[in-house]
Amino acid sequence: MKVVLQNLTKKFPNRNKKIGGDVIAVNNFNFEIPDGKLIGLLGPSGCGKSTALNLICGLLEPTEGHIFFGEDEVTNLPPEVRGVGLVFQNYALYPHMTVLQNIMFPLQNLKGDQKLPKEEIVRRAKEAAGLVQIDGLLERKPSEMSGGQQQRVAIARALVKMPKVLLLDEPLSNLDARLRLQTREEIRRIQRETGITTVFVTHDQEEAMSISDLIVVMKDGVIQQIDEPQEVYDDPVNLFVAKFLGTPAINVFEGEVRNGRLHIGGDDLMAVPGVPDKKVFVGIRPEGLEPDPEGTFGCGLVNVEVMGRDTSVVFTHDGAVSENLRAIVASGKRPAKTEKTVRFRPDPLKVHLFDHETEERIRF
Repeated sequence: MKVVLQNLTKKFPNRNKKIGGDVIAVNNFNFEIPDGKLIGLLGPSGCGKSTALNLICGLLEPTEGHIFFGEDEVTNLPPEVRGVGLVFQNYALYPHMTVLQNIMFPLQNLKGDQKLPKEEIVRRAKEAAGLVQIDGLLERKPSEMSGGQQQRVAIARALVKMPKVLLLDEPLSNLDARLRLQTREEIRRIQRETGITTVFVTHDQEEAMSISDLIVVMKDGVIQQIDEPQEVYDDPVNLFVAKFLGTPAINVFEGEVRNGRLHIGGDDLMAVPGVPDKKVFVGIRPEGLEPDPEGTFGCGLVNVEVMGRDTSVVFTHDGAVSENLRAIVASGKRPAKTEKTVRFRPDPLKVHLFDHETEERIRF
């Protein structure tokens, strides 16, 4: 089931009476979610991603715009008739019910023509439990389960209705690091097996990039970029997107283009053909800096952190805007910890220029 969002806007009254006006949580959101794909809504807290999710499921009414499931407009339909499954951040399981009863609950509340016989309800609930691999825990109560197991119950409860669209609102944020990794892999497996169009809301860029077919990066209610995860990482449209994606974060410097050459402080880094003379922000991905005694980029060496296969080189530079500058290099090419300086050879494909005023990407 494809989902089409047209000029979707949601405004809330501003509770600060001194400022007045409205707070725009989602601003003119236009996007078509392809049928059967997993979409990651990504952005910092307060960017509007959960609001967008609540608009899709019907928990909020849009101030402006339209929502379509397939060819059918659902903008004014209540949540219970939209055919969506929603998984919350806090699981929202009923503590007095067993796992089986929790999963069965949505089917037991169907009315009229949709009402199912008890045998069919049990069959579907057990099938959903098997899909998320908790079919051996059906008689347990939520308090007797780990966080990861509770999350699977919540997903099974959302899937048992055979929804047209599955919506996940930061479903992994309450789990520890290992469980987050395991559960996100399970979510991807389940989505591929069911083929349900899925929207996954998160502020964790690693989560979004690892399981999404497409990611939507948001800031202040506005879509910044939509593309496949690797494309967004390799080809950010502005400085915000470049800084938000990547672990470790991109290194950002004040730079200047003079006569077709990029300069950072006293270093003449590389040629940037076609770029006019101007001040710029320079973003260099950590893996885009290779130690080289003849390199064009001279930096102060702070520390060398050995991580096994790779090494993290922590360095300083007078032209830096960001803190904690890092280069990720092969362990065999790491500089000695006793050195005070290190020179790098930048990879042009990992160097991005941004306008100093608008912070939009400058291509070269």
